[in-house]
Amino acid sequence: MGRDPLAPPTPLAKPVDDIPAGSLTQLRRDAAACRRCPLWRDATRTVFGRGPARARLMLIGEQPGAQEDLQGRPFVGPAGRLLREALAEVGLDPADLYMTNTVKHFKYTPRGKARLHKRANEAEQAACRPWLAAELARLRPRVVIALGAMAAGTMFGSGFRLTRERGQWRPFGPQAEALATWHPSAILRMRGEDRAAARADLLGDLAAAARRLADQAR
Repeated sequence: MGRDPLAPPTPLAKPVDDIPAGSLTQLRRDAAACRRCPLWRDATRTVFGRGPARARLMLIGEQPGAQEDLQGRPFVGPAGRLLREALAEVGLDPADLYMTNTVKHFKYTPRGKARLHKRANEAEQAACRPWLAAELARLRPRVVIALGAMAAGTMFGSGFRLTRERGQWRPFGPQAEALATWHPSAILRMRGEDRAAARADLLGDLAAAARRLADQAR
């Protein structure tokens, strides 16, 4: 993994000293061979980010699920469907966005024939941080949304609390603004009024991002 001398300082909460070099296509190829942590051993494939290289909006989730692991693309399972529905409701086309995750491999616990999601630990998250830093350096998005507590912590620090600071804009590097909101998978685990309220929060935060992008384009 070679350091990119042209990459700007990463805006992530913890510094990344060794940002991989190359285009998104090259980064995707290099990440497929990553052995920086043990998660690759049980995963089907690396799930790298997808989207246009000039996308102005970047969505950062937490880690791939079972469907993402099989298809090699982020946000293609049940949580992805909810997210894409929400994007459509606020007038954002997923084809115009860049979607990625903090961790690039599926971590799970076997349960019979099922594979149950298991949260990546701090060391595993740290091992993937250079790839996320490289994606940010290549894209240089203007608006960034953290989906879920893991992504929010990676971007804003361990002191960030999603329940208290969700939806609040803050600077993210020299040219971007960012906020954190609910991860769609968390919404799917909720019930009744809690689910409806969290989904409304997600819609409101995505709509705010859409307005930010529209204002920047004027």
